Amino acid sequence: MELRLPPYLRTLAIMLLITMIVFFMIVGKGLIVPLLISGYIAMLLTSTCNRLERFKIPRSLAAFLCLLVFVALLTGIIIFICMQVRGFTNDLGDGLMAKINTFVIEANTWSKKTFGFDLGMPNGFEIEKAVEMVGTENTKPTQMILDTLNTVSDIILLPVFIFFLLIYRDHLAVFVTKVFRRQDNDFLLRKLTSIRKIVHAYILGAGKVMCILAIVNTAVLFALGIEHAIFFGVLAGMLNIIPYVGPTLGAVLPFFFALVTKDSVFYPIAVAVSFTIIQILEGSFLTPKITGSNVNLNALVTFIGLLVGGAIWGIMGMILIIPTIAIMKKLFELSPDTRPYAYLFGEEDSNWFKRRNRQTTPAEAQAEVQTDKEVKAVMNNEAH
Repeated sequence: MELRLPPYLRTLAIMLLITMIVFFMIVGKGLIVPLLISGYIAMLLTSTCNRLERFKIPRSLAAFLCLLVFVALLTGIIIFICMQVRGFTNDLGDGLMAKINTFVIEANTWSKKTFGFDLGMPNGFEIEKAVEMVGTENTKPTQMILDTLNTVSDIILLPVFIFFLLIYRDHLAVFVTKVFRRQDNDFLLRKLTSIRKIVHAYILGAGKVMCILAIVNTAVLFALGIEHAIFFGVLAGMLNIIPYVGPTLGAVLPFFFALVTKDSVFYPIAVAVSFTIIQILEGSFLTPKITGSNVNLNALVTFIGLLVGGAIWGIMGMILIIPTIAIMKKLFELSPDTRPYAYLFGEEDSNWFKRRNRQTTPAEAQAEVQTDKEVKAVMNNEAH
């Protein structure tokens, strides 16, 4: 005999489960973040691995080839970014830092005279003070070495995780079917395939949008004559992967750079207007056209997810939280008890009440009418 819990107890159990998940996300950050990154990359490479296996290539060799190509591509991107960063930092010592200091001193003087507020930089922007503000006082060389080793070990773990996830992907699918053994296996496999396709489409779509925005931003900055246009354009395109926050940061940096290096106010204003127009076009046309409704999360859940992801895992959490919530939404759809939470994560269905009214029996409709009459009568009595 199956034990049925009351709805409020089921809701409480689900809320406790979510609380436990958040707790383990905080405690196991060092392991969960690399594992999540590896899982999403493995989902991205699964389709290519399947194609190689159709040509009678062993799974382990197919996984190794996919991983090798991905690492080579990622290495090329990192080298390109490092070259742009190096060119930007080299120019900082060729008079650019002096311009920044002059601008900061003038801004500090103007703020003190106009508002009586001291920015705390009367001698300009001092890198040593900025490092002291960011760093902790008790940081020791040994601790810095340990932190560096931990970062290197995390980077080394990524390809290992990806390789094993590609090899054991069928094993993990069987595990899910055993957990949800009351569901039909074909239904579960379709759901797992849809989850993989959602993550695959999201990552590819986000990558295409980033590349297009990087090209458009760079072209606009070149047209305005802004120095280091490639650096700022690519950086703005990459930051677009963080919803809401990333595009703003991507526009702020070239705005202030143009404000410091250019003699006319026209250039920073032109940068701000151009980036705003680009983001409007991206949000209304580019992203819906490329990514479509694959993630299908409402704006409220997305914004709350960004706050939670940033609070738990920092910048990496803000990047990982969107596909993670999309996967949770698909998992909630597997059970009737959790489908309301899947709807909570998704877009609003404005026709739901109309469909519900059409499916209501005459007796239920009469009961609802009677309830409405009683509610109206109570409200009228309270009004009088």
